[in-house]
Amino acid sequence: MQRRKFLKGAALAGAGSIGVAASFPAPALAQGMPEIKWRMTSSFPKSLDTIYGGAEVVAKRVEAATGGKFQIRVFAAGEIVPGLQVVDAVQNGTVECGHTANYYYVGKDPTFAFDTALPFGLNARQQAAWMYHGGGRELMNEFFKDYNCHGIPAGNTGTQMGGWFRKEIKTVEDLAGLKFRIGGFAGQIMARLGAVPQQIAGGDIYPALEKGTIDAAEWIGPYDDEKLGFNKVAKYYYYPGFWEGGPQLSVMVNLEQWAKLPKEYQNILEAACAEANGWMVSKYDAVNPAALRKLVAGGTQLRAFSRPIMEAAFNAANEVYAETAAKNAKFKKIYDSWAKFRDEEILWWRVAENTFDNFMIAASQKKKPAPAKKG
Repeated sequence: MQRRKFLKGAALAGAGSIGVAASFPAPALAQGMPEIKWRMTSSFPKSLDTIYGGAEVVAKRVEAATGGKFQIRVFAAGEIVPGLQVVDAVQNGTVECGHTANYYYVGKDPTFAFDTALPFGLNARQQAAWMYHGGGRELMNEFFKDYNCHGIPAGNTGTQMGGWFRKEIKTVEDLAGLKFRIGGFAGQIMARLGAVPQQIAGGDIYPALEKGTIDAAEWIGPYDDEKLGFNKVAKYYYYPGFWEGGPQLSVMVNLEQWAKLPKEYQNILEAACAEANGWMVSKYDAVNPAALRKLVAGGTQLRAFSRPIMEAAFNAANEVYAETAAKNAKFKKIYDSWAKFRDEEILWWRVAENTFDNFMIAASQKKKPAPAKKG
């Protein structure tokens, strides 16, 4: 009975929720359930308590829900394998599972990007809607079978910032020759605009930017970017990260290990990942405003990408998608589903969400401070 309550409660805290899940009491698991110990390797350093913390949320909830019988130990990037080799480690059985952003592996196949984010794609809630109610999870796990993996959504950062630049970027021409740390499919888009994309794990970005090995770098948003100190080595902070409207993190499980896992444990792991999905995006939404104020107060120059840059990138993205779909049947199958879903979501967003958000933004800018009380 307690386990059913746990699963019901965790489902309510699923992907895209803005609440925080209730604490989960340890269930009275049937006698004879096995004791299982797994290792989970992360793509992120421990210093980033939110994006790395998503894996910790999963591990803690699984342990609590099984009375300690199913334990997952989380390892930071580099402790077992480098941050950009998580899928390789899961695929070949070096670890049972990993926590990563699957667009890191577009070099294997660009289809990986759909599990995280594509330029001018879905925001966090839309990504969750596609994954859970638009066929996204089924399509991605069919694809992941080729890599001996089973994927579970387990985090989202919300729309990210556009990154840190040593110089102002006012026109498309300013991107020519720019050595830009940028992950996933977005590197191909930026290359079409003249930039030179670099794929670098999070913990290695600061020294590369400091030494001038790269000219610019995008990571996540104010809270994490300030922790990594990018404001100390680059002055201009651009927005939005149009290549990551709602980037999802996933727990990738070795397919044989997943198949051997008791159904009760599978359900508990799924529910714990769902909680991490909602926990992460709500945490970032809570901590980013103050972090951005701190950065600007410290001298960071906030800049918006110009409309011509955005339009050029949008056109380049559509060209890349068409070309990729024409030569990659796996990509095309998922792209057709994803693009149709995205277009429907945009129509809906225009009606209620966007109208409300735009009004509140305008109203907050006009709001006058309350008059001081007399006496």
